[in-house]
Amino acid sequence: MDIKKYFERATELKNKYSPFVTVTITGVRGSAPQDLGAKMIVTESGLDFGTVGGGKVEAHCLKYAQDFINGDKLVEAQTWNLQKDIGMTCGGEVTFLFELCAKRSPWHIAIFGAGHISQELCPILSKLDCHLYVIDNRKEWLDKIVESTNMTKYHLENMDEALSLLPDNCFVGLMTMGHAYDVPILEKALVYHKFPYLAVIGSQSKRNRIELELKDRGLSQDLIKSFICPIGEDFGSNHPVEIALSISAQLIKSRDQLKNA
Repeated sequence: MDIKKYFERATELKNKYSPFVTVTITGVRGSAPQDLGAKMIVTESGLDFGTVGGGKVEAHCLKYAQDFINGDKLVEAQTWNLQKDIGMTCGGEVTFLFELCAKRSPWHIAIFGAGHISQELCPILSKLDCHLYVIDNRKEWLDKIVESTNMTKYHLENMDEALSLLPDNCFVGLMTMGHAYDVPILEKALVYHKFPYLAVIGSQSKRNRIELELKDRGLSQDLIKSFICPIGEDFGSNHPVEIALSISAQLIKSRDQLKNA
């Protein structure tokens, strides 16, 4: 197995917050279908990378690993007799280490733009039970956002590239430098059709301009009407802190409505 590719794949899954289990052979007594240290990655969809021997032993590990994803343990070692426990002809014993990685966060929020509103909003959101993504093409502004363990920052020249890095069902808020930056991201996000909350900062007149531009770009009326603008609940002033509080309230309200739907 190419160990470099193994770790590259594991990193990809972690960055996407896709839960997976690594299975490693940590002990062998007698004959075994694979060498000590053999590894595989198992996702909810099945075998993703590597092998621990194929055939019955791998099928047994695969089933165990998929059940492990939905369990409450993070690490567990299992020693199986290949003949008695798995039904193989050889009678060796093999110990497998199961490790759960990148357990899915229940709620993902992506904020495009690290300006004045984000500077107030992100510290609030980072205290919630969520994973927060902050995206901007201005490193100096992104660096001002106080980091936390549940935050990922993306410094990208083309901010819409971050959309492909976000997990399904991510809540997305757009508050970039202006209309010219918001619309390309919004168009792509609408076409992806995987974000249950998609909102843009701005006034009703800004929304009207955005709708006309999206229509000119060929988007359907259903898609055009599916985003929120102005973002946030209808209370407070135009002070950045109060806007941040109104956005936080709307995010929580939308999350709870989806839970109860």
